[in-house]
Amino acid sequence: MKLSVLEMCAGAGGQALGLEAAGFEHAAAVDIDSDTCETIRLNRPRWRVLLQDIRNLDGRDFKGIELLAGGIPCPPFSIAGRQLGDRDERDLFPEALRIAEQAEPLAIMLENVKGLATDRFARYRRQIIERLMRLGYRVTWKVLNASSFGVPQLRPRFLLVALRQGPAGRFSWPSPEGRPPTVGDSIGDLMASRGWKGAARWRKRADTIAPTLVGGSKKHGGPDLGPTRARCQWAALGVDGLGIADEPPDVTFPSDGMPRLTVRMAARLQCFPDNWIISGGKTSSYRQVGNAFPPPVAEAVASSIRRAIDGKNGARSRRPLTLFEGSFDA
Repeated sequence: MKLSVLEMCAGAGGQALGLEAAGFEHAAAVDIDSDTCETIRLNRPRWRVLLQDIRNLDGRDFKGIELLAGGIPCPPFSIAGRQLGDRDERDLFPEALRIAEQAEPLAIMLENVKGLATDRFARYRRQIIERLMRLGYRVTWKVLNASSFGVPQLRPRFLLVALRQGPAGRFSWPSPEGRPPTVGDSIGDLMASRGWKGAARWRKRADTIAPTLVGGSKKHGGPDLGPTRARCQWAALGVDGLGIADEPPDVTFPSDGMPRLTVRMAARLQCFPDNWIISGGKTSSYRQVGNAFPPPVAEAVASSIRRAIDGKNGARSRRPLTLFEGSFDA
């Protein structure tokens, strides 16, 4: 039996795909961006998709859902940003907590950048957790590396999970699933798809996982692979990080040249299926992909939540989830 989920700030559907694979059915997917909403509609036309600011969302309309999930915008906590936290106008954690209070789900799963796990935001993190505790939840958080779940980039993400008293005693974090594929193995066929003579050599050079893809925000320019340090990391893999290409390199591209990624290559590195349609122009499409929560990580965490709700995690944990339970992935 599928369980219902309300997904906030759904983006391009990375988390949605993971939730779907874990057995959750969308009561609604909500996002403020028209291109991201169209992306989900194109791929899941039967879903209820709401083009809406979650500040205007009434959680009481979704009372009875099993899960409230969301990739809350990261700029307030991102190392690449000014790290204003709750002083940033884009901080939507208070709205997520309001919706949780109104909808009263059995479980909550919120995702963000690893910056939210740092000491700088310890007070803010504690405020979030204490609010959830007052609402009757037990809370745990962890920073998971996407590479631990088959994603060919490190991509550490902050995950907060809150559950009602019964399921909370059965929840355990998912275990790592082995080594991820390399960048070369993941997108080598795409690099070679238009006859580039340097594709085989490039594939051998790109023999490790990728740096974290950076989607950026609407407040900053066009699509590229991030700040100088990130572009240097991409250059070590033989990738020009100054922009995103419209097409893979062809027979006229220098065999020793440094190609740029396409949106489809970036989507592959985020573990979107190749048939997943991304709506909008190149800048919007890359931003959607670069900001996505990789489906395999979302599936792994959502599956653990599902097992806790269903009571299929075996014996109860030795202790319930507590206020200060949190850690980094090894």
